[in-house]
Amino acid sequence: MGHNTAEGIKFGAADMKAFLQTPTAQWVLLLAAMAVLVAVGVFVVGKVRAAWIGRETPASDLIGNFQHLHSRGELSDEEFRTIKTKLSRRLQSEIKDTKDKG
Repeated sequence: MGHNTAEGIKFGAADMKAFLQTPTAQWVLLLAAMAVLVAVGVFVVGKVRAAWIGRETPASDLIGNFQHLHSRGELSDEEFRTIKTKLSRRLQSEIKDTKDKG
């Protein structure tokens, strides 16, 4: 059953069905569906990433683990120095964050 618009034109379910079968309407609906899927994907990835970052092992723990491996002879001096160098920036950042929080 149609209704009257401001101009007095009737637009019913049959008219809507015919409109939705046009290529333009189908492209618009496809693009809208894709936009919704992308938005949901971005939201989910953001949530998963936030959860993953929250579970990240502190650099001090990692250095301790690698130091243990080094003391057992499972890492060479060079490997241990390389690992410490790579983790040092992260450790400094964690220390700064701890100081900033309280």
